[in-house]
Amino acid sequence: MSHLLISAAHKSSGKTTVTAGICAALRGRGLAVQPFKKGPDFIDPMWLSLAAGRTCRNLDFYTMSGSEIATSFARNSAGADVSVIEGNKGLYDGLDLDGSNANAALAKALGAPVILVLETTGMTRGIAPLILGYQAFDPDIRIAGVILNKVGGPRHEGKLRAIIEHYTDVPVLGVVHHDAGLRIDERHLGLIPSNEAAGPAAKIDQLGQAIADQVDLDRLLAIAATATPVTATPKPRLAAQRQDVRIGVVRDSAFGFYYPGDLEGLAAAGAELVPISALSDEHLPDIDGLFIGGGFPETHMTALEANVSLRDEIRAAIENGLPAYAECGGLMYLSRSLTWHGVTCEMAGAIPGDTVMHEKPRGRGYVRLRETAAAPWRRGDEPPREIQAHEFHYSTLENLDPGIEFAYEVLRGHGTDGRRDGLIVNNLLAGYAHLRDVAAHPWTERFVEFVRARRGTTADAPSTQHAGGR
Repeated sequence: MSHLLISAAHKSSGKTTVTAGICAALRGRGLAVQPFKKGPDFIDPMWLSLAAGRTCRNLDFYTMSGSEIATSFARNSAGADVSVIEGNKGLYDGLDLDGSNANAALAKALGAPVILVLETTGMTRGIAPLILGYQAFDPDIRIAGVILNKVGGPRHEGKLRAIIEHYTDVPVLGVVHHDAGLRIDERHLGLIPSNEAAGPAAKIDQLGQAIADQVDLDRLLAIAATATPVTATPKPRLAAQRQDVRIGVVRDSAFGFYYPGDLEGLAAAGAELVPISALSDEHLPDIDGLFIGGGFPETHMTALEANVSLRDEIRAAIENGLPAYAECGGLMYLSRSLTWHGVTCEMAGAIPGDTVMHEKPRGRGYVRLRETAAAPWRRGDEPPREIQAHEFHYSTLENLDPGIEFAYEVLRGHGTDGRRDGLIVNNLLAGYAHLRDVAAHPWTERFVEFVRARRGTTADAPSTQHAGGR
């Protein structure tokens, strides 16, 4: 099981660009490359999936147990020649003081050698104490090599190589020279997702070629081969139930934030996933439930507003009791209106409130929620759950109906108003928190059960049409 973890000294060092390039370059050699991303993230995994040609999986200490991480890693690495894990932030950055959920902790847990991507702008001799400090901080972490990024030219490269060779024992595996053309454009939430970026396949090809030319891939693979095998037995996938309910999934360039495991969980629980585009589909298909994930509705709000027929049908369906779940961008779309940069567009209007975008984040990071008595997916008399999730949003809901009920009390994070999240409208649950289907919170199974129960028919009966009488 060859694998390695790519990290950095700090965020914005170019980890994703380099990691995507490595995945593309190794794939170009005919290797099966399995990408992973540490922590909660939708955008970086989209780029890594495109580069590797295999679905990227998230490994997150906050939502997953250590054994669950190992099992997911082993199961999804099966059949791959090499697995590449991209860290988040810096190698030793994390939520806890003891570093128990840092990238370094993940490297230890998976026996992964670490490759540091070091952003070298304005740096020469100072790179040596940086490397030495990272080695000394935790001797159990094996920093097996560095890749120097954004190097200013041959003279700069020569100085950096000489300094690192003289003062440290860490090999330089590659030098990526500064090239504005290699950069993946960013905006307020980070990198522009691959489902929105212009020519993402061409960008991946460009990154792959740059890495193939400037990084010693043979040496990188040799290092990956020294990783400690992960001993967790791959957990067999459960046989999916017969798909007896149809759940529409709004997935297009406006809404692309979905964890692969969540979609797989819905299918395993018995849902047929019906794709819907909020941008181009004029009518709601024959469905029993609806799932609208996160994304960037603000960058598509004119097109979303223009699709009047679908907006009207979604609103009517939710008013008529269609079970639905919406996260962050989905919540924004279901509100009455969306305002950004002084422009306001009408949205679906299923939620009695208006979305307003702000210049700075209003909710960012991990959240912890506790279910209220109104939480709609609870099973029988089961006690309220505490749920680990995450949020990242620049918007707030304004002019919200004061009588609206909420599914969650916010114990950590911001949610909708700093105290509550998961507003309830008929059979709709919509919140800013991004849930993840994991052992501690199998939300997809609970949602499918809710959809099935609200449908009010037997498994053998046809689905009910929810489209305002179409």
